Amino acid sequence: MSADSNNLMVRAVRTQQGDGVDVYAFFLHGSDLTRIADISRIHRDEKDLKGFQRKEIRSHVKSIIEFLDSGPVLFPNAITLALSSGVTFDVSRGPKPNGLTEVSQSGTLSIPIGKDGHRAAWIVDGQQRSLALAKAKDSRFPVPVVGFVSQDVQVHREQFILVNKVKALDVRLINELLPEVGTLLPKDLSANRLPSELCTLLNRQQKSPFYRLIRRASDTGNEQSVVNDTALIDAIKKNLKGPYGALSQYLAPDIYNPDAMYEALVLYWSAVRDIFPDAWGKQPTESRLMHSAGIKAVGALMDQIMLRADSSSTPETEIREALQRISPLCAWTEGTWEGLGLKWNEIQGTPQHNRLLAEHLMQLDRKLSRPAR
Repeated sequence: MSADSNNLMVRAVRTQQGDGVDVYAFFLHGSDLTRIADISRIHRDEKDLKGFQRKEIRSHVKSIIEFLDSGPVLFPNAITLALSSGVTFDVSRGPKPNGLTEVSQSGTLSIPIGKDGHRAAWIVDGQQRSLALAKAKDSRFPVPVVGFVSQDVQVHREQFILVNKVKALDVRLINELLPEVGTLLPKDLSANRLPSELCTLLNRQQKSPFYRLIRRASDTGNEQSVVNDTALIDAIKKNLKGPYGALSQYLAPDIYNPDAMYEALVLYWSAVRDIFPDAWGKQPTESRLMHSAGIKAVGALMDQIMLRADSSSTPETEIREALQRISPLCAWTEGTWEGLGLKWNEIQGTPQHNRLLAEHLMQLDRKLSRPAR
């Protein structure tokens, strides 16, 4: 790759698609993307809708930058560009190997370097990645690019919609795969790796109260699975947060102990199963304890109860007695939640209901665990 004051030149291959549209594949240094390409952000003038891209998502960009700066990383995600007719392509000369499949031509692509708003390319897919690559420490990180020649903004929008309408990977599938991935991950994904691994153990180990009860993306035809894995993973993530998370004490660099985390989860949730046997293992439509709202709320209660249990000489007894005290006031399968004014089956998995139910259980526990005067 080389550049003069007016052009950036790269090795590329060219083919054609559609009605004779030139399509190029090549590599650029990350910092060169914003030198040759504009981001067509969506806006309106007095008459028409202009552009097509979403507003920069700062948190997403920051996450990508942190990943790129974390060390040697693999980042083969291609950027899609719309190229103006101002680009030129010189085909390479030389002998061709016998049996070569003539799908494309190799050569040198020359892309004019213009000022902001007047560049020779527009980013169709990869806006956040492009901004992150431009700000990463390694400005020469090689980035794969696919570009098609078109100055028609309608074509740009069409490709933008087609690229972004593809359904994203199921979050549950991503979470299940995370423990099997040994490489560096962006912060938002790495935060789910340990909770997902613990979730998998809870589902596979016979001593676990959740044995074969958790719905995972890879499960097929298991009618026993009634617990949403995403809800349990979210609950465990909160248990891992310091300083008061029930599992955070095992997360310090000098005490990192996943086995102890698993044992603590089994201890607590086994007590939940035994104190609420009529609500355990049922479909969420029959028991709100198995519903995502119940899992998250009882998971939040774990932090409060385990704080006392860990300082007790009989932690299991402390857990079971705490749950037994609130048991008569819980409406998992029938009745109404006093203090919330909600029937048992009116509890939904909304952020508001998750918070209300968790706070209600913790208030009951605090009130009923106070020594009698």
